[in-house]
Amino acid sequence: MHDDRPDWLTAVIDRLRTETGAALLLAGFALVALVWANSPWAASYEALWHTPLGIHLGDVGIELDLHHWVNDGLMVLFFFLIGLEVRQEIAVGSLRDRRRALVPLLAGLTGVALPAVLYLAIAGREAPGGWGVVIGTDTAFLLGILALVGPAMSNQLRVFLLTLTVVDDFLAVAVIGVVYTENLSLVPLLVALVALALLALLGRSSMWRSGPYVLLVAVLWGATLASGVHPSLAGMAAGLLVPAAMTQRRHVEDAKALFKDYWQSPEARVARTVRAGLARSISVNERLHDVLRSPVSLVVVPIFALANAGVDLGGGALATALVSPITWGVVVGLVVGKLVGVSLGAWVSVRLGWGRLPQGVGPGSVLGGAALSGVGFTMALLIISLSLEGEQADDATIGVLIALVLSTAIGALVFRLARVRWGETTADLPTTLTPEIDPDRDHVRGAPDAPVTVVEYLDFECPFCARTTGMWKDLYLHFGERIRYVARHLPLDESHPHARGAAVAAEAAGRQGLFWEMHDMLFAHQSHLEPEDLRRYAADLGLDLELFNADLRDPELLAVIERDERSAHASGAHGTPTFFLNGIRHRGPHDARTLIAALETPEAAAAARRRS
Repeated sequence: MHDDRPDWLTAVIDRLRTETGAALLLAGFALVALVWANSPWAASYEALWHTPLGIHLGDVGIELDLHHWVNDGLMVLFFFLIGLEVRQEIAVGSLRDRRRALVPLLAGLTGVALPAVLYLAIAGREAPGGWGVVIGTDTAFLLGILALVGPAMSNQLRVFLLTLTVVDDFLAVAVIGVVYTENLSLVPLLVALVALALLALLGRSSMWRSGPYVLLVAVLWGATLASGVHPSLAGMAAGLLVPAAMTQRRHVEDAKALFKDYWQSPEARVARTVRAGLARSISVNERLHDVLRSPVSLVVVPIFALANAGVDLGGGALATALVSPITWGVVVGLVVGKLVGVSLGAWVSVRLGWGRLPQGVGPGSVLGGAALSGVGFTMALLIISLSLEGEQADDATIGVLIALVLSTAIGALVFRLARVRWGETTADLPTTLTPEIDPDRDHVRGAPDAPVTVVEYLDFECPFCARTTGMWKDLYLHFGERIRYVARHLPLDESHPHARGAAVAAEAAGRQGLFWEMHDMLFAHQSHLEPEDLRRYAADLGLDLELFNADLRDPELLAVIERDERSAHASGAHGTPTFFLNGIRHRGPHDARTLIAALETPEAAAAARRRS
């Protein structure tokens, strides 16, 4: 609990949980490993990772040294997390829209192929098996460095780079499992395949409890380890099989009803039921991802860095590495191959019209992101441990560390050039409301000239919008006549086919002075938005039905909806609900308590004073 911690400790932990903090932690552990391996206590470093550790149950057991427990055990959580992220992106994220995903997908493919080719051209004769070292990008390091040297606002670039790293991480894991696997054992392999099949069946059966998935993943890991296949492949495959889905309104409503039961009867049995109901409302993929994200970034990956980054640079090892083709194959593959490969793939796909860059992301930002993708730390070190030995492994590790420094420096330089020369100060969606509120045109609830303004872009068929409709009452109770609420339309036609018709019905009711009454009626009956339903609501509200029906066919009302859509896109609103607080796009939760806190920040208060 935060209440039990000193303030300074809470601040440190919160800082480490950020992408920048996680990257700095990872770099710190790598530096500790280097210093330790080159200190008078270097022997203890080697001895620690060769310490044997076994788990036995009768005659069955697993016996590994500590280094292998880290690389083949703890790191399975890392790859399982990657699999969860890929499945989530395919189901509800950036990979759901194939056209939107095509540019980073192709950039990711060329960002894998070109580095491998460059490595083989330079170091192929010396160590051909090391080509896999240069194909992966360290997502944690990449995002942390982006936060440090990238544009001040770079969320759209971040999504682009995440999609890109999904590709090369997936291919890197496939390479580990296929290319660097030897001496297969068939019986454990069959057990692993059965575990995968059972995971797939669990997902299809809509099993929402996480326990069965965790148990099967543990069985899968043990069987894969015994089979000779690297467990990273099992971790990725298992994550891909854990289902992800959007939160459904009915599950949230069920959880709300259960919490009401607990409010009335606060007993342990009821509390367990509430916890189960809350869990059921969120996909098992998202819940496992949330549980694992911090332990993996703050514990697993730093320990991996400590175990693998300790290269002995004494005895002329550094001088030898600097003239080794392996070192420079890795450096050129990561630094040049990633920069050119990612940039070329993105440019070709945009040039040929196969896709487009995300809104707000310019070519300079893509070039800077491509440079940072040359940070291949975690995946590269793991593949080094599988493909190279002795002096060759040391040379490749030094190459990875050199590439990390060079890629960061080049990325920072490119972002600076993009900002100064090309005016790319951000790589994100617009954050300012466009156009400003016009009480004669917009629908305003509350005092038309109130200094505090909340604007919502909404979709009448969106379940998340329906759940926010009640927050206006809480906002009004808190701010009184100092606040106004404005609704603008953003119907999401692909997923909500009735939303545009409902928006026109609201505008038709607005012509008779009852926009807000129809607004509330539509959200109260969100699952019934057929044309006959809309006419029934109009009758219930006492509207002139003949005029209402005529207005439903009026193209001017469709033009009003389209005007709001253009406003949404110009303001950076692509989903619903999206809120603007005093003209600035709000990020994060949008419950009444959060919005009130955001509206009372010094910045928001200053904006409100300027309006009054």
